[in-house]
Amino acid sequence: MRIAIGNDHGAVDMKNHVMGWLKDNGYEVVNFGTDSTESTDYPIYAEKVARAVVSGECDKGVLICGTGIGISISANKIHGVRCALCSEPVSTALSRQHNDANIVAMGARTIGPVMAEEIVRTFLTTEFEGGRHARRVEKIMRLDRGETLLES
Repeated sequence: MRIAIGNDHGAVDMKNHVMGWLKDNGYEVVNFGTDSTESTDYPIYAEKVARAVVSGECDKGVLICGTGIGISISANKIHGVRCALCSEPVSTALSRQHNDANIVAMGARTIGPVMAEEIVRTFLTTEFEGGRHARRVEKIMRLDRGETLLES
């Protein structure tokens, strides 16, 4: 499985840790993040990872900034992305099972490296359940395409 990873200046160490864990566990990693701690803008890296995932260049994505909030909001602006901001494994599993999330976002200032590993492991090994959730994901994608769910 090929994983896109991206980060801003506030998450270089966390990105490097997660990249090492991914490689140690047999994943191919494409680094779209910065390797510098000099101030930069997280939407750039969110877009790079999001476009790699949506195009099929990468199977899934991992995004990390200080809190994970800005980078996840940015990624979700790209058509076809379902990015979930996660800080523990339960919501991570549910983001895959119920929402078919294709990118996970985390905050380098809000979680530690062991929790990051557990979140990424859960994200990459949990399958989408389909069924009633597929109907809901299709509605999310209709909104993504600019359609309305409201009845006249």
